[in-house]
Amino acid sequence: MELVYKNEKPLFGVMLVVSLLIWAGLMLATRGMALLYLLLFVVSWCFAQSALVSWLRGTAVRITPQQFPDLHQRIQACCQRLALDAEPEAYLLQMGGAFNAYATRFLGNHIIVLYSDVVDALDERPDAINFYIGHEIGHIKRNHLRWSALLAPASLVPLLGAAYARAREYTCDRYGFHACDDLKSAQVGLAALAAGGKRWRQMNASGYAAQARASSGFWMSFHELVADYPWLVKRMAVVRALASGSEVSQPGRHGLAYVLALFVPRLGVGGLGSLIAVFALIGMLAAVALPAYNDYAARARMAQVVGVGQDATAAVERYFYANGRGPATLAQAGYAMDDPSHVVQEISVDPGNGVVRVLPSDPVYRGKAIAFTPRLDENKRVAWQCGSEDIPAQVLPADCRN
Repeated sequence: MELVYKNEKPLFGVMLVVSLLIWAGLMLATRGMALLYLLLFVVSWCFAQSALVSWLRGTAVRITPQQFPDLHQRIQACCQRLALDAEPEAYLLQMGGAFNAYATRFLGNHIIVLYSDVVDALDERPDAINFYIGHEIGHIKRNHLRWSALLAPASLVPLLGAAYARAREYTCDRYGFHACDDLKSAQVGLAALAAGGKRWRQMNASGYAAQARASSGFWMSFHELVADYPWLVKRMAVVRALASGSEVSQPGRHGLAYVLALFVPRLGVGGLGSLIAVFALIGMLAAVALPAYNDYAARARMAQVVGVGQDATAAVERYFYANGRGPATLAQAGYAMDDPSHVVQEISVDPGNGVVRVLPSDPVYRGKAIAFTPRLDENKRVAWQCGSEDIPAQVLPADCRN
């Protein structure tokens, strides 16, 4: 049996290409500043992950040969069956009735957490616990956790990120199925997720899997397309098909659901992953937006500075036409500075050559000047050339770049 779901590898390839393109674009757009944001993200992730792992080690019960040896033997057997060389740390955790298990990774160490309620619920069918263990080993074996940081940009892309997440879950269900001795144990494991710790015994798995036919409607299609997990009824249909050796036939999705889902970025990765995804999105947007905004703000302020200078040149020009010479001061030209935004520190005119110099008040450009140099054209009209020798051209208006 092929353990990897058919869509996972193609989707992984697309995710990798898209992520590399986004990372490269961020590097170019931010002139390498994205590396700083990435470093901050990694440090933040390490602190958040360290909090989770510390809480686990300080709260949950570690499964060892001495502590819950039956569960330890099951984990060892599943690792051997699924060809996982390094046995992960494993913990049993009480979560107030929640049915689940998960895998995580911190500083190269893999960790599996089993919720005590699901273990207790399957006490009569302990082989079904292997489904949960095998599912989490699947995440480790397929390096889903290791690749998550590199694939983070593409994981936020509508449709794509969620599709890859669902493909991973189908793969891990196959690992869980393969970890069980009894072909029906995987169905029991999913039945406990669906019906709870007692009612799973009376649940009709065939009838439950048949509910998947309703998933072709618009709303069920849409909410699955933006979710990280396939509908549980579909997962049941798949493991039943694996048990019988038949091909599973899943209903198609509503076409319009794809259109709406195209506008919904993937953020619902659950728990800590959702928080990490949000921070990653904020960090990537900030990496692009903050430098762009700073450039825009600098250009806007400099445009105001140039506007003040142009008002002064107009006064100098009027004085020249009226008197045949340039003014000794701007006040002599009848100019009074109008600068409500206080973008100009000082403005003056050189009585010798008529050059108007404007000094911005921005501390970044303190002591630097924009010069308006006059010249007479062939019609004896004054033309002004705007420029600066020490202010970067990219923040100046186009007609003031030397």
